[in-house]
Amino acid sequence: MKTVVLGLGNSLRADDGVGLYVARAVKRLVESPDIIVAESSASGLDVLDCLCGFDRAIVLDAVQTGEGKVGDIRRLAAPSSGRHMTNPHSTDLAMALELGKQVGLPLPSDIAVFGIEIADSGSFAEQCTPEVAAAIDRCAKLVLQHATAPAEKPSNAGHHVSGMA
Repeated sequence: MKTVVLGLGNSLRADDGVGLYVARAVKRLVESPDIIVAESSASGLDVLDCLCGFDRAIVLDAVQTGEGKVGDIRRLAAPSSGRHMTNPHSTDLAMALELGKQVGLPLPSDIAVFGIEIADSGSFAEQCTPEVAAAIDRCAKLVLQHATAPAEKPSNAGHHVSGMA
């Protein structure tokens, strides 16, 4: 199964870069030629270019759910959307996936999102806050476990994976 692990974020915006840092940690651990690790600061429809042609995708990103605490790791199924797009430049992942499927792009059938609860995505800083930084290696190990496990049945439910330091 051809898998892409895609870290998203902006490394100049404090905790917003956590998806990129987790991707780098996964890249150091991965041994399978069927698992490709990529990084992108793209958003909206541009993310689709990174996902096309793979059987499975694991997207890594910063999240702010308002639940739990900073540094908690959450695993979410592929986002789904019933919203209507008003601005193609601010399309979220759910809308981008929906549009990609509608136009027949070869998108993965198995998509999961691993997110780390963040505190600061607005400050200009090249490092994460300590609680978020502490979750990077734990998240990378969980991502690698998921990437090497058999494909799961799609679900829209998300769940808390780990909040332990």
